[in-house]
Amino acid sequence: MKKLINDPEDVVVEALRGMAAAHPDHLRVDLEKKVIYRKDAPVRGKVGLVSGGGSGHEPMHGGFVGLGMLDAACAGEVFTSPVPDQMMAATTAVDGGAGVLHIVKNYTGDVMNFEMAAEMADADSGIQVRTVVTNDDVAVKDSLYTAGRRGVGVTVLLEKIVGAAAEQGRPLEEIADLATKVNESGRSMGLALTSCTVPSAGKPTFELGDDEFELGIGIHGEPGRERRPMASARELAQQLVEPILEDLPRKDGQPVLAFVNGMGGTPLIEQYLMFNEVQTILAKADIQVARSLVGNYITSLEMAGLSVTLLTLDDDLIGLWDAPVNTPGLRWGA
Repeated sequence: MKKLINDPEDVVVEALRGMAAAHPDHLRVDLEKKVIYRKDAPVRGKVGLVSGGGSGHEPMHGGFVGLGMLDAACAGEVFTSPVPDQMMAATTAVDGGAGVLHIVKNYTGDVMNFEMAAEMADADSGIQVRTVVTNDDVAVKDSLYTAGRRGVGVTVLLEKIVGAAAEQGRPLEEIADLATKVNESGRSMGLALTSCTVPSAGKPTFELGDDEFELGIGIHGEPGRERRPMASARELAQQLVEPILEDLPRKDGQPVLAFVNGMGGTPLIEQYLMFNEVQTILAKADIQVARSLVGNYITSLEMAGLSVTLLTLDDDLIGLWDAPVNTPGLRWGA
């Protein structure tokens, strides 16, 4: 194993220390509790947005803390959920008097720990907390880490859209309803060409032959639908997009946001090539791509592979997507 680390046990804290040093104008970091905050949190009168999960998926979630997205992100160990005390601390620290929304990917540990934190925040501080659980992965219904579908690419889009709504001063209930709408309007599916190596494990999570790929892989390296023979980019795009379209809630004429996400080890030239294949498929189906996103936004360490997410749009969602955002991992208009 070759990794740019010191001690595998110190990877998360040292990375958080690096984030604090790299973005002092935007972030502050609690190294003891492993929570990243936007520097001006809490923002009085604004709904606070808190997310988090295991490390190793950067820039999600810490890279999306800042204006127009999250107020705080809780960092667990690599591929391991944060604990309720972290989530409780984050919830308390970002409450500006308008309540807090927890954005939780559908992984058993995340769901359980965020639920405990919400109960603690209500009991100890009277903070009003609402929760949305993302579950957009169409690959499998249940996996090693979940009961039901996994939360993947829609999580990033939801954090951006809901973050813009919070900046506008919308109330908690409206923002929670919006988050639910975004989750229900998006679908995702991914594939892996290689495994990744968790620093503490020191060996690949799984093995893939040179002539095969894993369809429907999870972001922790958990199995997908099946292993298939390697194919062209055009064929791979078809195998990702078809199951998404079969399940995507969409009326005739509604445009979509198309998101091609790298898993950490796939170069941008291949991601853009795949985006071209995705938009070609959508054009043949008479589906307009009104907005797009291409890049590494929810990764799995150094895994080679990618995911495709489609989100059905309306005028409100387009306006919120276009609104200014200024975070380490996503920035425009600000």
